[in-house]
Amino acid sequence: MTDAGESDEALIGRYARGDAAAFVPLYRRHEMRVWRYLERNVGNRATADELMQEVWFAVARDAVRYEPTSRFTTWLFTIARNRMIDSIRTSRQQVSLETLGYEAELVVQQLTTAPNAGPLAAVVVRDQAAALTQALGQLPREQRDAFLLQIERSRRSPKAASRQPKAVCAMPGRSCASCSASTHE
Repeated sequence: MTDAGESDEALIGRYARGDAAAFVPLYRRHEMRVWRYLERNVGNRATADELMQEVWFAVARDAVRYEPTSRFTTWLFTIARNRMIDSIRTSRQQVSLETLGYEAELVVQQLTTAPNAGPLAAVVVRDQAAALTQALGQLPREQRDAFLLQIERSRRSPKAASRQPKAVCAMPGRSCASCSASTHE
């Protein structure tokens, strides 16, 4: 069978067994789709080029670990997505609510208060909600999802939230909403 007629799974299998020539048609088949995916998501050609190299180096390095239980493209795009997330994490500046001048615990409490608390309270809640939205938008997706799930869980079941173990805080000298301490030394 020619390279053009072989499945992706067969080509990666051949490459994993030492046939370096099997990598070329695999790369040619998917290079533009992967690059477009990366460029569209990171919005920068140079970063997409760097990530493209990292993705294909990972494919070459980890080919022996590929299990044909799923399609090759699923595995390939999972690698691309993970490299992209790692790149965004390392390049993105993290901003906390405290950096914006808010205490996270107070913001969460105010966002969950009754909406009929008065016009001043409504303005404060709106401003703090905007700050929270901005801060959440700057978190990596996994952290944002975890934070929002925890808030949702505590709103649905205050008993379950109170049974949750408190996080260990590593923020000396700062207020800590996660463990309810006023300050840490």
